Amino acid sequence: MQTTRIKGLTIAALGVLFIVPDALLVKITSVDPVVFLFWRGLLLAISFFVISWARYRSRLVPEIRKCGRKGLFCAGAFAISTLGFVVGMKNTAAGNVLVILNTAPVIAAVIAWAVWKETLPLRTWIIILVCVSGATLMAVGEFGKGDPLGLMMAVVAATALASNLNVARSKPESDMSVMLMFGALALAAVAALLGGAQVPSSRDFFFIALLCLVFLPTACILIQIGPRYIPAAEVSLMLLLETVLGSFLVWLFLGEVPPNLSLIGGVIVFSALAVHGWTEVNRYRKARVAVD
Repeated sequence: MQTTRIKGLTIAALGVLFIVPDALLVKITSVDPVVFLFWRGLLLAISFFVISWARYRSRLVPEIRKCGRKGLFCAGAFAISTLGFVVGMKNTAAGNVLVILNTAPVIAAVIAWAVWKETLPLRTWIIILVCVSGATLMAVGEFGKGDPLGLMMAVVAATALASNLNVARSKPESDMSVMLMFGALALAAVAALLGGAQVPSSRDFFFIALLCLVFLPTACILIQIGPRYIPAAEVSLMLLLETVLGSFLVWLFLGEVPPNLSLIGGVIVFSALAVHGWTEVNRYRKARVAVD
């Protein structure tokens, strides 16, 4: 059991490390949201297919069928969460979006409890509340700026993310990551219908391609696999690390100096997640000693 938890936490943490450049690369592109969504969806669909084919080869179609209706739900939820994140970032302050996205672990835990009767240990709830508080401090400096549409789409993104991870958790025998290509393709199709099928500048296309052919495919697949081993709320919890490291990258490359509250919040989130990881590793070691 502890081995499974350590594996799940490691997979989720690696996924988060690959998704860290997301906010930076979204910010430095100057294309319209619908154009960004079209290329993001199309390039991700291609990347997801290539990775899934490399992993499963002739077993890919049976693996897709095994996901069933829950797999289709995960694909749709992935598309909706991506739509909410990008439109939210483009229409309101990043702080607004991050504050709302930070509630995803709580939403995931509530959904898991209400639908699948899955409960979390008290220590995990404490870590979730501490991390959400710290991440909220990070974003509070920008809170209140922007269009209400951005706020609404951030709520949609957080709820869709939590729902996706919970449904993936409910069917651990299936690899829901093979369904992500369909969600990305649906996103591209919707964006194309809205006029997003336009060629961006070479500079913008380079950053979009870098994000969608290198960082995001690896990150999304690892994060989608995570709920097979640990609760969806804990996968969402690990995603809060992106708030800290992503803000650091924006400061490093774009010169956006974070306010003092952001620094304090970042230390709280990073410290809480470090304590959580150390605790789980320690529990794993003790369990191994007891077995030996």
